[in-house]
Amino acid sequence: MLFDSHAHINNYDMTPQMVAELAALIEESDVDLVTDIGYDLPSSKVAAENAARFPWCYAAVGVHPHDTDDMDEMTLYMIKSLASKEKVQAIGEIGLDFHYDNSLRENQRKWFREQIKLANELKMPIVIHSREADQETMDILKEEGAFSDERKSWFPKRPDPSGFCKGSAGETEDARVLIHCFSGSAELAQQYVRLGATISVAGPVTYKNNRKTVAAVSVLPIDFLLVETDSPFLAPEPLRGKRNVPMNVEYTAKRVAAIKNMEYEDVARITKANAMRFYGINE
Repeated sequence: MLFDSHAHINNYDMTPQMVAELAALIEESDVDLVTDIGYDLPSSKVAAENAARFPWCYAAVGVHPHDTDDMDEMTLYMIKSLASKEKVQAIGEIGLDFHYDNSLRENQRKWFREQIKLANELKMPIVIHSREADQETMDILKEEGAFSDERKSWFPKRPDPSGFCKGSAGETEDARVLIHCFSGSAELAQQYVRLGATISVAGPVTYKNNRKTVAAVSVLPIDFLLVETDSPFLAPEPLRGKRNVPMNVEYTAKRVAAIKNMEYEDVARITKANAMRFYGINE
């Protein structure tokens, strides 16, 4: 019923016993599918292993901007090798983070560009992390062809029943670029969707004072939205401060339903279909 489109089952502190216990809970829940997202080379390897191990798990591989100081050409080569494994569906999460600046900005920019080029070479979806770098993230995506007509030609069109992108009901181009845990303005969300991107929202949409994400969800048609946990981080209300888990994606989906005056079951069904389309998953 639900698709947690961005989680970190591969997080560095997850012991084998913790993973086994979490997997059992996922299998008993309403979560049908989870994408385990890489953030460096070791976590990308684990994500690929988890995808091979669990029928409900898929993977993305890439190096997060926090870890780009340690990246080199061999790391990029290894990410490319992992991307060829079965059930590895995307390159990510990649991007820019100017909030923490855990890596030099010049390194963040360099390896963001190189990983976009890799995704284009492999014709794969891209999962983007962007924090306090809105304009530069978009500029680099544009400059490296993430929204090019050529890239859009590689993927089937996506439904646009409201005519949000084209101005008439039907279908629109899909660049298979996902802005994960979106925290920008409603205007930025609209710009991204019209470029061919998809927007994903996480636990912060449930926070009482988070007006920006609520505004973004309000203006976007449900056809361009995904839900996620970013677990073990960003637990939703009323679990804020606790360790997050994929099952908590339910809270995000229910909040989206409330914002958009929709039935929860419809939000769960549509966002799952959107995520499957984005990641190229056919069940």
